[in-house]
Amino acid sequence: MYIVIYKMTISHDLLRIKLAESLAAEAPALTRRNVRLPGIHGKAFAVIGVRRSGKTSFLAQCRADRLTAGRSREAQLMISLEDERLTGLSVADLGWLIEEHARQFPGLREAGGITLYLDEVQTVPGWEGLVRRLMDAGSVEVFISGSSAKLLYREVATSLRGRAMEVLVYPFSFREVLRHARVEPSKSVERLRPSDRAQLDQRLRRYLAEGGFPEAQGAAPRDRAALLSGYVDIVVLRDVIERHGVSNPLALRWIERQLLANPGGSFSVKKHYDTLRSQGVAVGKDTLHDYLGHLEDAFLVRTVAMHSASERQRMVNPRKAYPVDPGLIALFERSGRTHTGRALETAVMLELERRGWDLAYVRTPEGFEVDFLAHRAGDTPLLVQVCLESEGDETWDRELRALEAAATAHPEARPFLVTLDAVPPSRPMPRGLTWAPAARWLLEEM
Repeated sequence: MYIVIYKMTISHDLLRIKLAESLAAEAPALTRRNVRLPGIHGKAFAVIGVRRSGKTSFLAQCRADRLTAGRSREAQLMISLEDERLTGLSVADLGWLIEEHARQFPGLREAGGITLYLDEVQTVPGWEGLVRRLMDAGSVEVFISGSSAKLLYREVATSLRGRAMEVLVYPFSFREVLRHARVEPSKSVERLRPSDRAQLDQRLRRYLAEGGFPEAQGAAPRDRAALLSGYVDIVVLRDVIERHGVSNPLALRWIERQLLANPGGSFSVKKHYDTLRSQGVAVGKDTLHDYLGHLEDAFLVRTVAMHSASERQRMVNPRKAYPVDPGLIALFERSGRTHTGRALETAVMLELERRGWDLAYVRTPEGFEVDFLAHRAGDTPLLVQVCLESEGDETWDRELRALEAAATAHPEARPFLVTLDAVPPSRPMPRGLTWAPAARWLLEEM
C-alpha cells in the first residue's frame, strides 16, 4: 500500500491573505453573458473556450448571480490561481486553503453548501483528485476554468470520471455586443422604429467586421488588428505548438491562414497536402489531420462535416471551417474581395452553436449545397441558408433552389433563409420556406 504525501510550498499566512481577498472581492461591473449552464445537479462545470473570450468574467457573473439570489458571500469562494504570489502552489496548498475556509466558516456546507470557483486551475498539478474528493463529500458546487492549452474538456471529463459538464464560452454574440455598448433593444425588432432598425443593421455590419472579442470592442481598427493578431499568435504558440510539440510550424501556420481567410470554405486535407508538397513543404497527410484537430481543440476554428448517415462519407468528404469570431477574417483576407457574406455565415454558424444545435452542411443529389442542417434534442431540425441580398438575382435564385432541394430531401426540417438585407423579398417565397433578416434572427431567443 502506498501513501502519497503532498508537500506544502506556500506559507499559511499568504494563503490566509489570499482567502480573505477572495471573499472580500466585489462583483465587477461586467457585460452579462448569455451562456447556459446545464441544469443537472451534482456535476462540476468546466468553463472552456478560446483565450480572451471572457471565461473569468463568466465565473464572476455566476458568483454575482448567487450573491443576488441571497447566498452568503462566505459561501462563494472564487480563487484566481494565476496570482503571481501563488507561483508553485501545490495541490496540498490548495486543499489547505479550502479546509481553512471550512474552519473559519463552520457549518456552511450543512447550511446550504458552498460554491467553489477555481480559475486557471491547470496551474495546480493534481487538482483533479482534490476536486473529486470535494464533490464526493457533497454540498460543494464546483466551477473550473483554464487555458485550453492545459484544460481540454475531454481531459477534464476523464479526470473527473464523468462528474463534469462542458460550458463553452464564445466571444460576444451580436446581442452581447449591443449590450456591451448599452444599445441592446428592449423590445422585438419588429416593434422598433424604422430609424432604430436602420441603426441596428449598421451595428450588425460593424459586428461582422470587428467581431466579438470583449477587449476589442470600441478599439481603433489598427489597435484591434494588433490585438486580435496577438490572440491568434498566442493560441497557436501556447495551445498548439507547445502543447502538442508541433514539429512543422510552417505547415501549421499555412493551414491556420487558409482556414481563417476562407470561412465556410471546404477543407480537404488531400488538396492542402498537394499544395504544400508542390511548394516544397514536406508534411504527411496524417500530420495535417492532426493540425486541424489541434486548431479545433484550441477553439480557434470550428468545423462542420457534410450530413450523411454514413460515417465513412462524413470522413472522406471535405469539412467546412469557420473562425471562432468573424473579426478574425479580415486579419487574413488578402485577396481584396469583400468578406461580408462569409462573415455573416460565420456569425450564423456560431449563433447556432451557442444555442446548442449540432451542425452539418447538406449536399443534395442535384449538386446543390445548403449551409447548415441543425439538430437539437427535443426540437424540429432546421435547414438554414445564408445570403447577403433578398432580391431576385442569380445568387438569390441559386440559394432558393438549393434550399428547396434540401427541404425535399429533409422533409422533417424547417427550412429558412437568413439575409443581411433587411428588406423583405420582392417575390413570394416558395411554399414552406421562410425568410428572416439577420439582425432579427440573431436577436431571437431559440
